[in-house]
Amino acid sequence: MFAVAPRLTVVVVVDGLRQETLDQLRPYWQQGGLRMMAEEAYLTTVSFPHIVYGGSETVATLMTGVTPSAHGISADTYFLRSDRRIHPVLEDKQQSGIGTSLQLSPQSLLSATIGDEIRIRYGERAKIYALGLDPNATILMAGHSADGCCWLDSASQMFVSSSYYGDTMPEAVISMNSSDKRQELLSRTWTPRIDIDLYNSPTEAERKHGFSYNTTNLLRTPMANSLVIEAALALQSSEHLGEDQIPDLLCLQLTTLSPLATSDQLTTAEQEDMYLWLNQDLGFLIDRLTRTIGDKNLRIVLTGRPRLGQNISALTAARMPAHYFNVDRAAALVASYLMALYGTERWVDGGYGQSIYLNRTLIEQKHFSLPQLQQQVAAFLMEFEGVSAAFPFAEALGSVALAPTVNKRMFGDVVFTLQPHWLLSAGDDKVLDRVVDEQPQVPVMIWSGAYQTFPTNVTDATRLKFLLVGTF
Repeated sequence: MFAVAPRLTVVVVVDGLRQETLDQLRPYWQQGGLRMMAEEAYLTTVSFPHIVYGGSETVATLMTGVTPSAHGISADTYFLRSDRRIHPVLEDKQQSGIGTSLQLSPQSLLSATIGDEIRIRYGERAKIYALGLDPNATILMAGHSADGCCWLDSASQMFVSSSYYGDTMPEAVISMNSSDKRQELLSRTWTPRIDIDLYNSPTEAERKHGFSYNTTNLLRTPMANSLVIEAALALQSSEHLGEDQIPDLLCLQLTTLSPLATSDQLTTAEQEDMYLWLNQDLGFLIDRLTRTIGDKNLRIVLTGRPRLGQNISALTAARMPAHYFNVDRAAALVASYLMALYGTERWVDGGYGQSIYLNRTLIEQKHFSLPQLQQQVAAFLMEFEGVSAAFPFAEALGSVALAPTVNKRMFGDVVFTLQPHWLLSAGDDKVLDRVVDEQPQVPVMIWSGAYQTFPTNVTDATRLKFLLVGTF
């Protein structure tokens, strides 16, 4: 491990970042942040010991070192029985948005993050900040104890925050919202960095016309990453991160997903271009920080976040077509089944994710056995095409496949799993309700100018927190 704790650790989580893509594109960069990390950093690939739905649960696992069964975050959203509606997983009506209508906080996160552990150890002397593109991911990286947490709002194209982290945002972030640099980045038109024929994966449309975007979809452009990097450097300067003996933490959430991306795999030239920009931006960040605080005082941690799952068209081309399981239709059929057995009542509150929610109030009023109905529904679901297994919730807690994933807040009365290449849909078929990925892998790279050694057998995403916290 480190002989002395680095004064500043920068944790960078990148949506869609894949090791195979890094390997594929490495010849494109002769220098830059990704090139430097590939050559000089400790590198491993980790998998998640729980089902991944392409959202907040992976960030929570990386930052807390436990699975959703313990940290309480299984996906971006959840079904609330009281109003039978879908809610953001970090929704907190006790908080106000700063520059946004979103009311969010980390209160639903049940476990301590890397930043929380640093706060416990060093108190207010440690400085902890998070900046990013996605509110959920950024808040989960910030944890409960951060001094500031800000993300780019897709509508206003400005950094916003939650009152949970204070009445106002850090001055450097406020200044960034009105800075010339922000205006300059927003005014750019995103076009290919190199000749379109030099990319590995251009589509036919890209070969004919290239690609060109303004910033109307800011959060899926390289300019969004650049804005986060610029804000991070401004924050480091104003808050003097890494300039004293107490370790500080700066968390950044970026993306490699372009506007047309339909999977985490490389399928378009524009997505390759995202990596080229990311390489440049990370190189700029590392160069500026090493000049300011010295490479021996700096640690960079780079990892990915699975977001969009498999490439469906690639499955079809391999004669392994994807199938769609409509959870709304499944819930309606379960409701009809129970009405046939027990009478015309609303026995089902709804279906969401991999759960069926029964009307517990009605079941109690009728003095029926909830476990018995759960068993009947589970057996009925097993007859559905595409269902691999179905369990009453209590039994799901004992399932090897489901136990790390489920928690009582975010799953229903009956939990089911799907067979390979079956995708969850809701409403209209082929509109994904959730991405379901059984065991995706992401790269983890850890670099510092200080002396470091790391174990070579880290393969579980829950180990990242302990790998880092032990070095502070």
